[in-house]
Amino acid sequence: CTLSAAARRGKYLWLELDTAGPGDDALLAHLGMSGQMLVEPPDAPGEKHLRVRVRFDDDGPELRFVDQRTFGGLSVHPLAAAAGGGLVPESVAHIARDPMDPAFSADDAVAALRRRRTEVKRALLDQTVVSGIGNIYADEALWRARLHGARPTEKLTRAQGHAVLDAATTVMHEALAQGGTSFDALYVNVNGASGYFDRSLNVYGQADRACRRCGTPIRRDAFMNRSSFTCPRCQPAPRPRR
Repeated sequence: CTLSAAARRGKYLWLELDTAGPGDDALLAHLGMSGQMLVEPPDAPGEKHLRVRVRFDDDGPELRFVDQRTFGGLSVHPLAAAAGGGLVPESVAHIARDPMDPAFSADDAVAALRRRRTEVKRALLDQTVVSGIGNIYADEALWRARLHGARPTEKLTRAQGHAVLDAATTVMHEALAQGGTSFDALYVNVNGASGYFDRSLNVYGQADRACRRCGTPIRRDAFMNRSSFTCPRCQPAPRPRR
């Protein structure tokens, strides 16, 4: 078959398979915590954790899926109509559009945030509300918007909702321009190059360092088996729920 297009939504990437028949399929990829999609010369040695090798008719560069921890995966699914238009693999039709999608509606995403009865950071990480925002960029967006991640979503104003989504969009564009955030050799682009946005992080991973905005030491808190980083002064914690 022919790989006719590459597309993505949030953290999912897929290659459309043109099989010249009704109901085309897609090769769906999710990188998990350690997956890599690499473009390599066909004579390059196989990587230690090479899982899938895709060869092409022209005997040119190969597409390789490498995954050390095997949290990622590849699977084939039929394409189906998604809410809001477009075709996506049917298994991810429930995933919301991300802020970098040309068809993304900030108004709809803000309304979805405010309908939830949870904390704003948990809602930002909920891929059915808005996709593509991970733990690092959620912390960075909340810092820029001067919001604490524990703020109840039902108490967010529309202006605050737009502020945090605008901040997330800006953060991701800036990170993309620098190749992403690479903490080790597992986080690389298709050519094996690391990103440098970790040098621009304002709060994530900056525990006990001075806030770049006010000088207050950054605080680290446990969050969903991970960590949250905030500035206690710029992002005052909300009062505990009754």
